[in-house]
Amino acid sequence: MEIPFRLNGEDAVATTDDPTRTLLDWLREDRGLTGTKEGCNEGDCGACSVIVTGADGVARAFNACILFLPQLAGRAVRTVEGVTGPDGALHPVQQAMVDRHGSQCGFCTPGFVTTLAAAHARGATDHADQVAGNLCRCTGYAPILSAARDAARQPVPDHMRDVASPAAIRGDGAFYPRSADELADWYLDHPDATLIAGATDVGLWVTKQFRPLGQVAFLAGCDDLRGVAATDDAVEIGAMCDMETLRHAIAPLHPSFAELLRRYGSVQVRNAATIGGNIANGSPIGDSPPPLIALGAVLHLRRGDDRRSMPLEAFFLDYGRQDRRPGEFVERITIPRQIDSLTCHKLSKRFDQDISAVCGAFNLPVSDCIIRRPRLAFGGMAGVPRRATAAEAALDGHPLDPDALARAAAALAEDFTPLSDMRASAGYRLAAAQGMLRRLSHDSPSVLEVRP
Repeated sequence: MEIPFRLNGEDAVATTDDPTRTLLDWLREDRGLTGTKEGCNEGDCGACSVIVTGADGVARAFNACILFLPQLAGRAVRTVEGVTGPDGALHPVQQAMVDRHGSQCGFCTPGFVTTLAAAHARGATDHADQVAGNLCRCTGYAPILSAARDAARQPVPDHMRDVASPAAIRGDGAFYPRSADELADWYLDHPDATLIAGATDVGLWVTKQFRPLGQVAFLAGCDDLRGVAATDDAVEIGAMCDMETLRHAIAPLHPSFAELLRRYGSVQVRNAATIGGNIANGSPIGDSPPPLIALGAVLHLRRGDDRRSMPLEAFFLDYGRQDRRPGEFVERITIPRQIDSLTCHKLSKRFDQDISAVCGAFNLPVSDCIIRRPRLAFGGMAGVPRRATAAEAALDGHPLDPDALARAAAALAEDFTPLSDMRASAGYRLAAAQGMLRRLSHDSPSVLEVRP
């Protein structure tokens, strides 16, 4: 298999017999570009961060350790070695890191440089958010953030303006559909194959579990499954829409949902992870299903030429089981257009880059000071993301006041019998969910940091 792409401003071809070989391993072992480090090998530490530019010309940071080579076809990649100019001039981020003493042991520094250089190319100034996925044990982050602010005042070097060129993978080893139609035809004949979108979860099957995936299909070429479009009636979200794109698109409509997505992994993870993959994975602690369920989202599935739709909450049957037939895949999600009345809460031990112990989403439409048809959904409270129907009934037709919320909080014990695990005990989860409900009398729609 030959995968053509651009590497540090030049044409490159990665040759491999293994379609699940990671970019990190290829860079270090085949090209000797050892500035890209292996730290956690699961997309958490950011030491392997590289810059990837797609057809839209936007530079984004990705974790090379869980990025498979076929995902790069036709894209442009820059490592820390390619951030320096052709004449050896330091990138503004590199110079600022030197001036501000932003490096000590230096192991994490290449990942910080590439992440910040990608942000610099886009003009992003939310520096703390941009490096939330880059871990450093030495500097305390203050000099790194100072360097980011200094660099932001400098222009983007010309050599950093990468342009991706469409390119096709040559050879066998994996299927690389160019449209949803191609995927539907192929997947009907290969229903046991693994579909790879962002690989933020599947990547760990390979790097941590050493699991052979068998037949695989890489969906990066299915551009017709991307994007977010708002109509008068609904918000249409393609299954291949990445979480960072969704975060920015949904912010004007449902800012609390967008703020929740800001805490979904890191920038590197959000740039890769897709909404379709997050839903199809069926995790009971995935952060996107609770707000989508609370908003009344509809899931659209496709199997060959057959399509069907269902309320999103109906897709999740039991732990590890979804209502998805062999050869069927998530095609898109629609959210009915509505006046925003959504508030989200995420409970985790760390603010950034942590999995929820409990995630609550509360859609409380109010008319004439009375709650009308509320929708409450939780993750982490059962084997699947699920609505709290008893709590909804306790709120419907009542004012949004502390008494109604207290009754709804008590009703959560009818809705859920949580499990205990490494993140929280059953009793703690129930108490936390009840607390989330009670505090709604004080909240405006926004996701708040909740710590144990």
